[in-house]
Amino acid sequence: MLRVSAMTTAREVDLQAINGDPESAAVGIEFGVELMRFAEAVATGDGNALPGARHDLLGAAGPAVLVDAAGVAANFQRMVRIADATGIPVDDMKASLGRDVRRELGIARFASARNSIAT
Repeated sequence: MLRVSAMTTAREVDLQAINGDPESAAVGIEFGVELMRFAEAVATGDGNALPGARHDLLGAAGPAVLVDAAGVAANFQRMVRIADATGIPVDDMKASLGRDVRRELGIARFASARNSIAT
């Protein structure tokens, strides 16, 4: 979604931000480093990292951005759980854009990748 969003807005982004690279997170995304750290703490459920990440995002971007980021994170958690629970199929895993993004991010290195039909 980040890549498509960047393409439609003609904004440069570095997808390696998804892999936790702070330099990449700073490319083309305002408050990118703080947003990346907040998202990572939320996604991993790291109760030790979350307060600091929340504080840093609040300090850098203000309360409106923090609330929006928390809302987006909560929405993604909800959508994934609903899709998993109901068996909603994901997009065509063999489509070239998805395949390219998975390759660029090195998704196959994760153990859960063996459960994917994508190669």
